[in-house]
Amino acid sequence: MKKNLTKDLTLFYTSNFPKKFKSISNKKYLVTIGIGGNIGNTKRIFDKLLLCLKKDQRFDLLMTSPLLLNPPFGYLEQNDFLNGIIALKTNLAPNEFLKNMQRLEKRFGRKRSFQDAPRTLDIDIIFFDKKKINTKDLIVPHKDWANRESVIIPLEEMKRINR
Repeated sequence: MKKNLTKDLTLFYTSNFPKKFKSISNKKYLVTIGIGGNIGNTKRIFDKLLLCLKKDQRFDLLMTSPLLLNPPFGYLEQNDFLNGIIALKTNLAPNEFLKNMQRLEKRFGRKRSFQDAPRTLDIDIIFFDKKKINTKDLIVPHKDWANRESVIIPLEEMKRINR
């Protein structure tokens, strides 16, 4: 199912997006990640990513948002992006979690050519529990998240669904 929000923004509802998984986890940190992509079959890539996260004992999936089709920003000569949000819990420390997400990006064909370039899978750490981190490798909350429709709209939809 899809829902047009504006001429540029469309929400997609699939079997995995949105979805509620566990409601209880004894893992330490609540992490919100943003996922995005615009190369290949992005919905299939997102489904496979969910499967990887679900199989991995280090993560407890809590919930996903619907997917948002939206225009690129920065570098504009590329296809629209599909974006979503995943809430999960983990015991991994922030830098270890980041390394794991970067490995997953690579596994799904991510190539880092230039900023805002097209990609198969982008995983951003939006929030890591209530931590504030500002290092060379990691900034949490994610820089500029509050000004990105690709984050705000899926987050709002998750809250609405979770009421």
